Amino acid sequence: MTGDPAAFHRTLPGYAPTRLAELPALARRGRAARLFAKDESNRFGLPAFKALGASWAMHRAVQRHGGGGPTTIVTATDGNHGRAVARFAREFGRRARVYVPAGVPAAAVAAIRAEGAEVVAVGGDYDRAVRTAAADPDGLLVQDTAWDGYEEIPGWIVEGYSTLFTELDEQLAAAGAGPPDLLVVPTGVGSLLQAALTHYGRPTRIVSVEPDTAACVKASVEAGRPVTVSTDATIMAGLNCGTVSTLAWPLIRDRLDGCVTVSDAQARAAMADLAAEGVAAGPCGAAALAALAQLPAKGDVVLLITEGAAANPVALDRAQDRA
Repeated sequence: MTGDPAAFHRTLPGYAPTRLAELPALARRGRAARLFAKDESNRFGLPAFKALGASWAMHRAVQRHGGGGPTTIVTATDGNHGRAVARFAREFGRRARVYVPAGVPAAAVAAIRAEGAEVVAVGGDYDRAVRTAAADPDGLLVQDTAWDGYEEIPGWIVEGYSTLFTELDEQLAAAGAGPPDLLVVPTGVGSLLQAALTHYGRPTRIVSVEPDTAACVKASVEAGRPVTVSTDATIMAGLNCGTVSTLAWPLIRDRLDGCVTVSDAQARAAMADLAAEGVAAGPCGAAALAALAQLPAKGDVVLLITEGAAANPVALDRAQDRA
């Protein structure tokens, strides 16, 4: 690694560690000694953790080109990554072109445009949007998943996510806790999961959670090799991915302790439960709590609440209707 992502992030306007909330009532229900939520609902003013990876990767790319290079940053997104790329492309004096698959909430698309990006709608799923972005001849691709021949920039994105875990370690220590006994990670292509597996060794157990309509990690683990799965609509739009990142796969294969899937209904219920405890999670983040009911959770548990409710206001409205 060239440089320190956490030190870099501290130089950016608006940086502050996201909060770590302790949830004693939900800990009792989830059979945990202590339950913490790393709440990524406000990261650089954006409603998800993705800014950590996008900013570091673009910083490294600009360094690589000596401040020059392509003037347009290209990416595909199912929501939060594209908005983060658009925000930091502007900060670095670049334009952004963001390819968006079907099923991304209209509010998320509008938020990407509000950051100054050109948004290109792609019929089909996330994997198709990624292929379309990768074929764009006019810009620098900053994508948060890797495949054969495209791994350097996704690797930088994963490095950027390490800041989250640096903060988490400091916050747990301040709360009188050590490394978590169990870490639950909402998972799409597996890049955040890769960062978690890189940061934590034994005895921390790490479990992924995916939508039951888009479980590429679970399918790959069961097959013993990366497989692509067909996906269907889900309110967990940021996890609606059909192919695991090639960079993430070796760590997932060798180190992941478990894979869980949850339904939209379970994610909505978890959103309502978290909201009652003062954590305004979006459905992707709430998936971590939804998974806890399926796990033999003992000791200290950390849920990565990867997005806030503002990332998907329609899902929040439905969760509030349920509450």
